[in-house]
Amino acid sequence: MGALLALASAVCYGVVDFAGGLLSRRVHFAAVTFLGQLGGLVLAVGAALLVTADAVRPADLLWGALSGAGSGTAMHFLNRGLSRGAMSVVVPVSAVTGVALSVVCGVLVLGDRPHAVAWLGILVTVPALWLVSGGGTGPGPAVADGLLASAGVAVQYLALGQAGPGSGLWPVAAGRVAAVLLLLPGAVRHAGRLRLPPGRCAEALVIGAGAALGLILYLLAAQRQLLSVAVVLASLYPALPVVLGLALLHERITRRQAVGLIGAAAATVLLTLG
Repeated sequence: MGALLALASAVCYGVVDFAGGLLSRRVHFAAVTFLGQLGGLVLAVGAALLVTADAVRPADLLWGALSGAGSGTAMHFLNRGLSRGAMSVVVPVSAVTGVALSVVCGVLVLGDRPHAVAWLGILVTVPALWLVSGGGTGPGPAVADGLLASAGVAVQYLALGQAGPGSGLWPVAAGRVAAVLLLLPGAVRHAGRLRLPPGRCAEALVIGAGAALGLILYLLAAQRQLLSVAVVLASLYPALPVVLGLALLHERITRRQAVGLIGAAAATVLLTLG
């Protein structure tokens, strides 16, 4: 069940990245990021009220808030990179580096001990994600956006995984509050760009709600699965934008991306079995 929840989280994030990337090319990325976090806050609070929480400790909320700071950072730099049209650079750098940081911290700091089959899946995932996302290189600013986003991704996953199972979904809600507060100064600076047409505003809110749903699914997965494995499975999301691009935008897949998709599928099987 933990593996399925983590994969469902990856699907949510794949859709969110695809939709957010397209929207960030049409309106200012700061508007997409900030309004998205507001949408995520509404969904997270609503979900937290519906799910029973046995004991919400202050530490759980603090871990959730730290995770939210990572989310806000990741989405800010990811959307900024995507707004520059550098998806083939920002996505692989953020995904692969985020996975590597999370797994290393999970093993060295948190004491995770994946089985040999899971280790093989982890080792296959990193090059697979790179190939799926194009494996390209680009200008310095795009690489910097990807690296900064990856640090946020690692903090997001690792911190949220520390929240106790008795806290329900309140750590995710606390994270959305922290993300909104973190992004608020930037939103104030770009206040004029936040005045979007109702349709675009609704898109940004729904995209953010989808990201919050992805985090909820990841939190449930981390409670049932080794953190390092849950992170890797949830981080398979770059494969979905490629598939959506093929199906909806009629993009062509390269041989490198085809190999990456096969590798991602193999990694999924190995991590599920491990």
